[in-house]
Amino acid sequence: MRHLIRMLVLVALAVGSGGAWAADANALFATKLTATDDGELSLADYQGKPLIVNFWARWCAPCRTELPELAKLHDEYGAQGLQVVGIAVEDNTPAVREFLAAYGVHYPVGLGQKKGIWLMQGLGNTSALLPFTLAIDRKGEIVMQKLGAFKQADFDQIADRLLN
Repeated sequence: MRHLIRMLVLVALAVGSGGAWAADANALFATKLTATDDGELSLADYQGKPLIVNFWARWCAPCRTELPELAKLHDEYGAQGLQVVGIAVEDNTPAVREFLAAYGVHYPVGLGQKKGIWLMQGLGNTSALLPFTLAIDRKGEIVMQKLGAFKQADFDQIADRLLN
């Protein structure tokens, strides 16, 4: 019960703010992960672009809910420069690849169980709860940090700041 209360408090805090966060995105852009094609996914490649970074896992029910929303945002706003990148907090590349295909996810996804957890914690999600999503503007500023499923309404709150 205490874990649930703590999670609800963290969600309320994360949802309640639309401003820039104190966490620094530089650690994110310095990260390299294993890509779903077994190559390397360098997050530095996304610096200077409007970016949504989503930490998730296959076993996480809210993550399963938000993946189609994120795929839709990627498809609808990609022409305006929006990049969506997933970070699967697990290490089973074939299973993640199969899972993404089943959910119709075509945006880049990197894998890294320990690295993903450490990165989330460094970006303000100290409990490493999932899902966890960041929105980062072209200047590299975190404009939203959300613990819990990311929805279209969350994107609508920050779209102008993120895309301009």
